[in-house]
Amino acid sequence: MPMTTQAREILAALRLENVRYAIRDLAVLADEVAKRGKKILPLNIGDPLKFDFATPPHMIEAVHKAMRDGHNGYAPSLGIDEGIKAIAAEAERAGISNVQSIFITAGVSEGVELCLSSLCNSGENVLTPAPEYPLYSAVLAKIESPVNAYYLDEDNHWEPDLDEMASKITAKTRGIVVINPNNPTGAVYSRHKLEQICELARRHNLVIFADEIYDKLILDDDVQHISLASLAPDVPVVTFSGLSKPYLAPGWRVGWAICSGPKEALKPYIEGVHKLLRARLCSNGPMQYAIKPALEGPQDHLQAMNGKLRRRRDLTVQWANSTPRVSCVSPKGTFYAFPKLDIPGDDLDFVKGVLTEKQVLVVHGSGFGQKSGTKHFRIVFLPDEQTLTKAYAAMADYLREHYK
Repeated sequence: MPMTTQAREILAALRLENVRYAIRDLAVLADEVAKRGKKILPLNIGDPLKFDFATPPHMIEAVHKAMRDGHNGYAPSLGIDEGIKAIAAEAERAGISNVQSIFITAGVSEGVELCLSSLCNSGENVLTPAPEYPLYSAVLAKIESPVNAYYLDEDNHWEPDLDEMASKITAKTRGIVVINPNNPTGAVYSRHKLEQICELARRHNLVIFADEIYDKLILDDDVQHISLASLAPDVPVVTFSGLSKPYLAPGWRVGWAICSGPKEALKPYIEGVHKLLRARLCSNGPMQYAIKPALEGPQDHLQAMNGKLRRRRDLTVQWANSTPRVSCVSPKGTFYAFPKLDIPGDDLDFVKGVLTEKQVLVVHGSGFGQKSGTKHFRIVFLPDEQTLTKAYAAMADYLREHYK
């Protein structure tokens, strides 16, 4: 008879201890509330298709046609030719020159992971904004890169403080992450601020990771989004974008990266990224056939989408700035707002209380790495005005009941 031994506990890798993703983690508590028969008002996740937005029909037809035509096998590791050419033309329209590589990924998330993994050795760091989109800190934790946060200035429309950013650069700093338009604050950075960031990267030989997935979701007529790479063709920049937000296809997982800057300086880094791209085979093949029609086809949905978002932004900011213990810098882009809380206790307790008692799901500011001593929460204002009004009334009731 074979001997039987009791299996020992299989431990996860220690590097995962710092991997957190507040947006999804809070959804676990929401599921528990929903199981008790409560209807949740979701203001937590940036998926437009959960609300009154729809993927443009010509994009759906393009993917359908690709499948009918037999494009269901592996795609090239860097992406299909027509998709790459369409992204190159989009980069040219944005003023990005000196492009050295373009590749298509399974959403921007995969592109971020591949590009950070190709740059940082264990113990090296990149500057990341605080508050930040938590994907970045999660990826950096996985590759054993310590967090090196620079703070966004709430008193200056959530733009970075360049002196503070410069003070965070060490001998082990390899790059700077710039999310513009910004998640979670909705800020859109000025040309002057972007030029200052470029100069900082130029001076310290850093790679800039420019996350510009929300570049077409601009909510004010007097605000212009400027692609950071267009300001510095001599600086290594990786510009991320994709179909998920502006083209309303988040589940298709189609993103891309545009590497621009000095050819010889970027060559070994790009070869490293390409090595990882080959190792993972390819991103979703048939969905890549939506890139060309998305970027070059009708753009009508953007005007309609931005009109809805502008009205919902205005409703959100008006509520926040007229409600005791809440204030909000008006977002200029995206579909996020990041109101400030003036409460005792922490913001995680606030969002948990609002969820369990009022069934409104928002995300705590501490989940985005906010500045010490401050308290915020992130609102996704994608739902219709009636839903938002109901959710905001419920949160106001909670604040009145718990904070005298």
